[in-house]
Amino acid sequence: MASVAVVVRSREAAKRWYTEQLGLTVLMDMGHWLTVGKKGEGGAIHLCQVDEAGPGVTMEPGNSGILLVVPGTVQEAYDEMKARGVKFEGPPEERPWGWDATVRDPDGNLILLMPSE
Repeated sequence: MASVAVVVRSREAAKRWYTEQLGLTVLMDMGHWLTVGKKGEGGAIHLCQVDEAGPGVTMEPGNSGILLVVPGTVQEAYDEMKARGVKFEGPPEERPWGWDATVRDPDGNLILLMPSE
């Protein structure tokens, strides 16, 4: 899979949030087609502005299904991102499959953070 679309109100505002607060990089910016991710690691998030997405496309915030693998521990990523103003659904939690934490972007899309280890 090359990319996953996330519908946002403003592509520019979303680009700032995903790069400045979540720590991702702009991979491609061709106006309508703007993707963010981690260079050289595969996968991208296409920031799809709702008013340009085509007839019938609406904002449906909630679980995006996107998993962002972070270096180190989830607690370290949580502390660093929280200091940059990222809003979390709660503190990191240990689950049967390991540690995770969930962030909500400014448009209400949920993204799950898990450690690379």
